[in-house]
Amino acid sequence: MFWLSILVASVVAVDVIVQCIYVRLVLRIFETKPPFSVPPVPRDPAAEEVSFQTRDGITLRGSIHFNGQSVPRGVILFCPELEGSHWSASIYARGLLEAGFKVVAFDFRNQGESESLQGYSPLHWATEFEVEDALSALRFIASRPDLNHLPLGVMGVSRGSTPALIAAARSERVKAVFCEGAYSTDALLVHFISRWATLYVPRVFLPLLPMWHIRLTSVLVRWTSQLLRKRPYVVLENWLQLLRNRSVLLVAGERDNYVHPDVGRHLYRRLDSPRAKLWLVPAAKHNRARHVAPIEYDRRISDFFDSSLDPRETLSNQRPHLKVTGAAIGGDLLLK
Repeated sequence: MFWLSILVASVVAVDVIVQCIYVRLVLRIFETKPPFSVPPVPRDPAAEEVSFQTRDGITLRGSIHFNGQSVPRGVILFCPELEGSHWSASIYARGLLEAGFKVVAFDFRNQGESESLQGYSPLHWATEFEVEDALSALRFIASRPDLNHLPLGVMGVSRGSTPALIAAARSERVKAVFCEGAYSTDALLVHFISRWATLYVPRVFLPLLPMWHIRLTSVLVRWTSQLLRKRPYVVLENWLQLLRNRSVLLVAGERDNYVHPDVGRHLYRRLDSPRAKLWLVPAAKHNRARHVAPIEYDRRISDFFDSSLDPRETLSNQRPHLKVTGAAIGGDLLLK
């Protein structure tokens, strides 16, 4: 028994040392921002430029887009990608604008035209700061008489998808969420740790490396980074169950080198709802689904929100009726 205890303790000690080495190696990659190349989008002179404050005093700037040719079918909050701009709503949400929806877009803090929080350097991993920004945008919509009576949906692109989904989970007013290139910190990190494993582990030992060990490494990397940066990353999976009663459409590119389509499949499974839908776009790279299939993209996004939001109902006197087709998604929490 004594020697068995010594053996077990030795194995545990070796594993702790190995974990520390892995965490240190992966941490450098985790905190390195990918070389995104987000093309600039020109200002839209027809859009209304707006600004509003977060609860911690940061001024966010954005725009309201609407073709003005009909009664609005609803209002959609647009959350842009990292290093993107609120002006990109005129491209990603073009199908919604043509279908008669109002689109409210904004820049996250430390991005675009919005104010910066001193000492904060945003990465491609979403934190509570981005969630607060999205919630502040929802409060701004609720404060506008021309918007607060309209059925409400949320749209997120890449990193903007995480705060879009979490803000929707925290607000019962949001009835539908559309996300392109969505990912969670843990799921994407597990994918890349598995992909990079051969750089640090001899290939012959890979079959012996259990998945729980890789997941533990990813959690340790996230914890270490947020301790060093003093910025808690959000865990998207903790909020997905609150969206089971609302419509969610996830779009993933089959040739996405940043967010592998398996990550989109993971989120789709975690939603675990008959009202969830995943659209895998052949030949599409990261955030390029509309570039590959513009007509189909515009049709799907407008049909999705049209079937999920009922523009005839208002939010002032009663809860809006939620009209859903067979391929939607759901959840409910109150936004104060």
